[in-house]
Amino acid sequence: MLAELLPKRAALIHKAFVCRDANILLRTYLVYVRPLLEFNSVTWSPLTVNDITAIESVQRRFTKRLPGFNTCYQDRLQRLSIPNLELRRLQTGLFWCYKIVFGTVVWFI
Repeated sequence: MLAELLPKRAALIHKAFVCRDANILLRTYLVYVRPLLEFNSVTWSPLTVNDITAIESVQRRFTKRLPGFNTCYQDRLQRLSIPNLELRRLQTGLFWCYKIVFGTVVWFI
């Protein structure tokens, strides 16, 4: 259900905003869509290539529709100064490991 909602939500941002400023559209994506893509990534991180591609395709499609960003995906991410979602999941996992090791969060096994 959530997998069907996210591409629609990302597409609605392009439809709902009259403004075509890439910074404003990117900010709305970062606030309304990316948190849902990263939700619970500490406990569940996709392992199969199909799952990783499906999650990454939402961001790939959104950034491609931004005005003036019709280049390859890595160039778009670099120009927008945002990491890909796989790197974000890795960073989040490493932050949680650090917190667990140094006792700043209680982890029950």
